[in-house]
Amino acid sequence: MSSVDAVVVGSGPNGLAAAIVLAQAGVHVRVLEARETLGGGARSAEVTLPGFVHDVCSAIHPMAVLSPFLRTLPLEDHGVTWIEPPAALAHPLDDGTAALLERSFADTGATLGPDADAYESLMTPFVRGGEDLFRQLLGPFRFPRRPFLLARFGLQALRSATGLARSRFQGDHARALFAGCAAHSILPLEAMGTAAVGLMLAIGGHLAGWPLPRGGTQKITDALASILRGLGGEVETSREVRSMEDLPKARAFLFDIAPRHLVRIAGGQLPSGYTERLLRFRQGPGIFKLDWALGGPIPWKAAACRRAATVHLGGTLEELALSEAAAWNGQHAERPFVLVVQQSLFDPTRAPEGKHTGWAYCHVPNGSTVDMSGAIEDQVERFAPGFRDLVLARKATGTAEIERYNANCIGGDITGGANDLAQLFTRPVARIVPYSTPNPAIYLCSSSTPPGGGVHGMCGFYAARAALRTVFGKRIGLPALPAAAALTIAEPQRLAR
Repeated sequence: MSSVDAVVVGSGPNGLAAAIVLAQAGVHVRVLEARETLGGGARSAEVTLPGFVHDVCSAIHPMAVLSPFLRTLPLEDHGVTWIEPPAALAHPLDDGTAALLERSFADTGATLGPDADAYESLMTPFVRGGEDLFRQLLGPFRFPRRPFLLARFGLQALRSATGLARSRFQGDHARALFAGCAAHSILPLEAMGTAAVGLMLAIGGHLAGWPLPRGGTQKITDALASILRGLGGEVETSREVRSMEDLPKARAFLFDIAPRHLVRIAGGQLPSGYTERLLRFRQGPGIFKLDWALGGPIPWKAAACRRAATVHLGGTLEELALSEAAAWNGQHAERPFVLVVQQSLFDPTRAPEGKHTGWAYCHVPNGSTVDMSGAIEDQVERFAPGFRDLVLARKATGTAEIERYNANCIGGDITGGANDLAQLFTRPVARIVPYSTPNPAIYLCSSSTPPGGGVHGMCGFYAARAALRTVFGKRIGLPALPAAAALTIAEPQRLAR
């Protein structure tokens, strides 16, 4: 194999982002991907019936359009067209109503009953400072540019989701809406710090909506690969790396993989104390996923659910808390919290004319072997009677198959490791530069590093920056955002349709 300056193992959004950063700095970089298609957790495929395009893992991308790095890239020039549904999120309740997360506080508050003012009071300072918050929080711990804003955020974010919701809101709608956002942490909602995830996703909904790419998540991956090739970078698929001997000669090696896989591949070139710490890195719960080919749109009791691509199912805050605690404690909830995405309502390229796709998952214990298909569909039927009559085909994916498809998703864990406070900024181990290892040529750039899971590329950006500084003697900062990428709540910018 011909030598290069740097090798990136893994072509998820973080691996491709790291490679782009290196190539932008003039480094000759090659990406090696074990699968036949690029993308890691950002891929699309026809997994049910011909003509039905499903997102294999990630589907909705508020972090992609808010990412301080991805926003600097010309993704639209390389095939990405963002679709922003009228509402970012819908959360139905059993009475046939739904709470909605919309761009404006007024529209959101109209669905929150007595909590409209309390919600706006909580969110306003963080949405106004959202640009700086996302630049600060999507990365490793560092001295804040706006310390008072971050301190104000921290006072709320470090709380439990249940504690914040119950203290700030009176009614079920606001409490459930916030709890559903916080449940993306895949932690018990009583855990300290879960409020942070709820706040960040709600802030993102007000700043940029929760958009999806026309044609499938694969379009994001394909655009990143196209940008990389345009910079002179190389990409090779079907290239599984089992050891360092499988790699070409290079000055730097960046791994978009799980910590235990780094030990398997490069452990012989790392101190035993460091590898032991990597092996102690804790995984979070897994997911059980369903994809559906549907004969029509999901028949929601709450018509407002048709305004959002993302629908959170699970009822009240109390029900969601029971579900998330069960998955964390090795149990399977009878009524799980279910995340549903209905992309084809807004993107006609996802299904044949008149037909639709559905995408859903619930949280389960890591490595679970339980088939949750019935429990998931019961929850959909609960809020959309007649749903089962529309199912033309379904594809169920358990934790083992999720891991086979993407080896980074150990035990079905899609977030790169448990997101509790102990691992929030110390992932994968506590180091001043968490992306570096004791070997100055080896770096970790996966979602097992800060800021964790999500299609945002920031783990890759910061890992590449560390490698550029140490190996290549180049210092870079976050690139300036183009004027078109500015965010504003006063006049929300609609994304291209």
